[in-house]
Amino acid sequence: MRTQTLRKKLYEFWRCSGINIFTAAIILCAALALTNRAGAIYIVNGVEDSAIVLDGTGEDPNLSNKLIYTANGTKGYDVFLRARQSVTVHYNGETITVRSRKEPITQLLKRLDILPSPLEMVGVDFSESGVELTVSSELSYYEHVVEEVACETVRVANPKLEKGTENVVQEGSDGIRSSIYEVVWSNGSEIARQFVEELDSTAVDKIVEYGTAEPVQEAPATFPANDSPIVNVSTNADGSGVLTLASGEKLNFSSAKSMTATAYTAGHGGADYYTATGTTVRVGTVAVDKKVIPLGTKMYIVTNDGIVYGASVAEDTGVRGNKVDLYFNTYEECINFGRRSCTVYILT
Repeated sequence: MRTQTLRKKLYEFWRCSGINIFTAAIILCAALALTNRAGAIYIVNGVEDSAIVLDGTGEDPNLSNKLIYTANGTKGYDVFLRARQSVTVHYNGETITVRSRKEPITQLLKRLDILPSPLEMVGVDFSESGVELTVSSELSYYEHVVEEVACETVRVANPKLEKGTENVVQEGSDGIRSSIYEVVWSNGSEIARQFVEELDSTAVDKIVEYGTAEPVQEAPATFPANDSPIVNVSTNADGSGVLTLASGEKLNFSSAKSMTATAYTAGHGGADYYTATGTTVRVGTVAVDKKVIPLGTKMYIVTNDGIVYGASVAEDTGVRGNKVDLYFNTYEECINFGRRSCTVYILT
């Protein structure tokens, strides 16, 4: 009799409270599962500028031939390191080098007391010596992209053609090009993507000759130099020195770099009227690789064949490596300038 009474009381308790207990258990399990998922965005850079963004929206990529592999969950990815890999971590201006323990990156960062905020991302870079991690709210990298590209029309003056006539020398065709882009992420989102250089392309330019009024001897190309020529260079043992201009002005420089200069102008080749630093393009605006020349650097540039570009400022990006891209006012000036070796004096 007592057993039957106890069973009846348990039945009534479960009927009244069992649904609530079951619901609470489901919520607790879901909360624990989400807590253990990695919510960070990983930007993985491999060899040959191959970039993979892991944000939980795509398929799990195959990284078995690299130093890591990924685990895909409903709340994003986590990236696992193999044991005893050298890992260099950059965070808040500090650099730490450790050995991995066959663990996810989140666990490695946790044992280093690094807890990325919701707006910070993890950049993963491969090198011959190991893995380099950068935890920051802003990351930039170079991405190798294969894309469709439309053919361009190149117009060439022909003094043998009557003024107002044109002649198509070569028909153009669209194609596929392999390109490098500089990509910037900030606070978990891609905010900028800028074309840097073309590696190869199957597109064929359309070449059109246009006639000029009369066959005339073309004058030498002139360029809008914004300063006077250099008449003397005094160099110190540490590479610094003083430039003396024809105007009599003296400029101090900290170093001189031998670089390759190309030309660009707004409205051609994807160039905008505003620079990466927010200024308006003008003669004296120079695009640089900010890893080679920091933005804001003042320079004095002279080509090796004597063209004075003069005083200028690193205000734009879009080139890579030991190159500078000089702004000119017109497309014709860019064509005349072409590509030239130059000396870039870093002014102090």
